[in-house]
Amino acid sequence: MTEQDIAAQAEALRRQIEYHNYRYYVLDDPEIPDAEYDRLMRELQALEQAHPEIITPTSPTQRVGAKPREGFREVRHEVPMLSLNNCFSEDELRAFDRRVREGLKVDEAIEYVAEPKLDGLAVSLIYEQGELVLAATRGDGYTGEDVTANVRTIESVPLRLFGDHLPARLDVRGEVYMPVAGFRALNEAARKKGEKEFVNPRNAAAGSLRQLDPAITATRPLAMYCYAIGQVEGVALAETHHGQLMQLRDWGLRVSSEIERVKGVEGCLQYYQRMGERRASLPFEIDGVVYKVNRIDWQETLGYVSRAPRWAIAHKFPAQEEMTRVLDVEFQVGRTGALTPVARLEPVFVGGVTVSNATLHNMDEVERKDIRIGDYVIVRRAGDVIPEVVSVVLSKRAADVRKVELPTHCPVCGSAVIRLEGEAVARCSGGLYCPAQRRESIKHFASRKAMDIEGLGDKLVEQLIDNGLVEHVDDLYRLTVEQLVTLERMGEKSAKNLLDALEKSKHTTLARFIYALGIREVGEATARALAAHFRSLDKLREASEEDLQQVPDVGPVVAGHIHTFFRQPHNLEVIDHLIETGVHWDEPEAPQAEALPLQDKTFVLTGALQNMTRDEAAEALAALGARVTSSVSKKTSAVIVGDKPGSKLTKAEKLGVTVLDEAAFRELLENPENAASLSGE
Repeated sequence: MTEQDIAAQAEALRRQIEYHNYRYYVLDDPEIPDAEYDRLMRELQALEQAHPEIITPTSPTQRVGAKPREGFREVRHEVPMLSLNNCFSEDELRAFDRRVREGLKVDEAIEYVAEPKLDGLAVSLIYEQGELVLAATRGDGYTGEDVTANVRTIESVPLRLFGDHLPARLDVRGEVYMPVAGFRALNEAARKKGEKEFVNPRNAAAGSLRQLDPAITATRPLAMYCYAIGQVEGVALAETHHGQLMQLRDWGLRVSSEIERVKGVEGCLQYYQRMGERRASLPFEIDGVVYKVNRIDWQETLGYVSRAPRWAIAHKFPAQEEMTRVLDVEFQVGRTGALTPVARLEPVFVGGVTVSNATLHNMDEVERKDIRIGDYVIVRRAGDVIPEVVSVVLSKRAADVRKVELPTHCPVCGSAVIRLEGEAVARCSGGLYCPAQRRESIKHFASRKAMDIEGLGDKLVEQLIDNGLVEHVDDLYRLTVEQLVTLERMGEKSAKNLLDALEKSKHTTLARFIYALGIREVGEATARALAAHFRSLDKLREASEEDLQQVPDVGPVVAGHIHTFFRQPHNLEVIDHLIETGVHWDEPEAPQAEALPLQDKTFVLTGALQNMTRDEAAEALAALGARVTSSVSKKTSAVIVGDKPGSKLTKAEKLGVTVLDEAAFRELLENPENAASLSGE
């Protein structure tokens, strides 16, 4: 047999195995018994062992084999992996449906796609020319971790797509989970070995997927269901969400057989009830169901709010609850000085974990629920949500219970505690001088979404403060190798790495810097909006409350917090010290009133640009006042096209939207005053 014949025989075996994987995992309709499948796999393994030169990366035999790694590489999602808003009652679901119909200006019952909400780990799979090239965790929605080697070990994830007319590039989103039976078997094996057991299937799935050694992941019974498309190039997609899921199934990707099209709120509620009744008998754990508007054009019309789509919602099942006793109530001080009452409980097993602490939120909540020390209470925990005290069991209240009193002085620094009229939250007046606030402020400042100081974790921050090396955030940039090597587990190399990371973090963006300051109620989105509006830290510092309220999503309360922050001398002093140490960003010249030529223009990017990334292109457009979106509509001003554009180009041409290649795009950036001729006016 010639080498060519051997390679052809191996490829034929691979195709047979891929077909039977498709029948087994995707259609749930196997054609052959397990013994026959095993025979095909052994035949392929024997052939590849005898002729290693014919092994391909996508061969079914190659699900294990990558070497253990030292860490996970960060991956930037080209299309963000958004989270979903939740509802917990029929009234909330009806309110969601009403908002959908109002947004679409229709009275008819909406067709939704209903599906179980798996309790696992969200993952993005990237296929190029039909082959799996990248798998990444959701992370913060914008940046995740490269877990390609581990995902390749999951048998229900095809290494190569199935069928004809495959997309040139496909970003598909799904949930990696551990089936209940596999979880039980895994824990049974751990018990026999005397090893620590996993608490629940979700933790088991997350821990298994994030193993640095893919060979360990390969031993874990993981599976995956796909539920959405993030991006596609080279093929036209169906015009409904359900149709797109069927396309994924045709390409060999696993889609839940529990997915149904339902009509209106009543259809959603019936599906919710059916899944709730079957929840305990399902082969996987779910914590609710998800409803999505079926029509894609309606999804695009509804759009997004913050980090969640307006056209989808998760309907959560009632949280698991248990009864326990409040032993004491202590007050924790957060980075903004907020005092949060925390109940210390008799340990109780709730939602798969042992709970001994629960948040009481604020004194208004304590008073409203009349929670007292010594009371028996109902504790609720839903998924990863912090445990909370739901209610008091008044029938079990003893005579010696004690009322919870708000301390008059900060339990950390002794400063006076202030509770403003009309506010539920009490705060320490110690500001940046309170050790509790200082610790949390520095941790927040160094975090990934803020200054992104790699290697400066919580424990190291604690050491720096406890050893008197850092009092305020600007002290971080004055650290020396000689100081750092005195710390526990900090050698000279680690010290130099940290100083390099600090030096690297000095070049940031205005939005990140604003977020890093830790201003009350200023999150990432608000920080980006402030940076885009003022484009200068000086202008932001000088802004009045009225000026601040001109920024989208900044109301009177947030404007007041920002204005107050920039009127505090110690805050301005810290900012000045940070800039003196070299913290900087690329700040454009202050624009004149007419200097935003792309104001009110909307652009869509598709394909790969040669001379800049999509993020860089989006930032360049935003600097000129433009808005960048992910979907094409009649209101789109122009679609910017790079190499291998996807269906967005086809849609742009169909709608008559202006299309710019990279050369024309660069010309637009250099001469934005020529934007008047663009479509979408």
